[in-house]
Amino acid sequence: MFTELFLASVLLVGVNSRYLLVEEPGYYIEQYEDQPERWGSSRVRRQAGALTVNSDGTSGAAVKIPITGNENHKLSAIGSVDLIDRMKLGAATAGLAYDNVNGHGATLTKTHIPGFGDKMTAAGKVNLFHNDNHDLNANAFASKNMPNIPQVPNFNTVGAGVDYMFKDKIGASASAAHTDFINRNDYSLGGKLNIFKTPTTSLDFNAGWKKFDTPFTKSSWEPSTSFSFSKYF
Repeated sequence: MFTELFLASVLLVGVNSRYLLVEEPGYYIEQYEDQPERWGSSRVRRQAGALTVNSDGTSGAAVKIPITGNENHKLSAIGSVDLIDRMKLGAATAGLAYDNVNGHGATLTKTHIPGFGDKMTAAGKVNLFHNDNHDLNANAFASKNMPNIPQVPNFNTVGAGVDYMFKDKIGASASAAHTDFINRNDYSLGGKLNIFKTPTTSLDFNAGWKKFDTPFTKSSWEPSTSFSFSKYF
């Protein structure tokens, strides 16, 4: 058991350094077209996908294709690809997303991470407050990790967080996750500043701090900064 715990701990640290295992990405790409005003101004767009290039050398692409719905509910197929150093595949994800007119949503996805294995994730968000200036959401997820490495069994990770945006310009987030198998905790704080935005492009500055602790090792708060350029379609 100790060997399995040690291998899993080392594995998670390694994967975390190139693809954050416990931080679930958002798949809420906007594509609601001309919906009523109650969708909120930040949700009335025609975009069904995005391409993003980051200053740290990573990049990604995401799509969200409506399957069915009405003026109150949407069910969509979603997919994304994350690329890391030298355009290597960091992760590939596919699944389903549900969106509610009031800003609530849920996703069910499967992700493949080269060098690690696969994971199934159920995630949800609840809009706590929204008007022309403020947008506050709470989110949570549960993942079943399925490593393809000998002597490391499947294990679960759960997490939750909050996200806040002011006038679609300034944002902040905080999240925490726990992996019971190796008693690992991950913590993340983040900030975002939109430099400019058009209906099809966005340039953002991101700053964050992350740390983790396990029975074997504990990190300090590690800072990171990056610029992200996104093209929507």
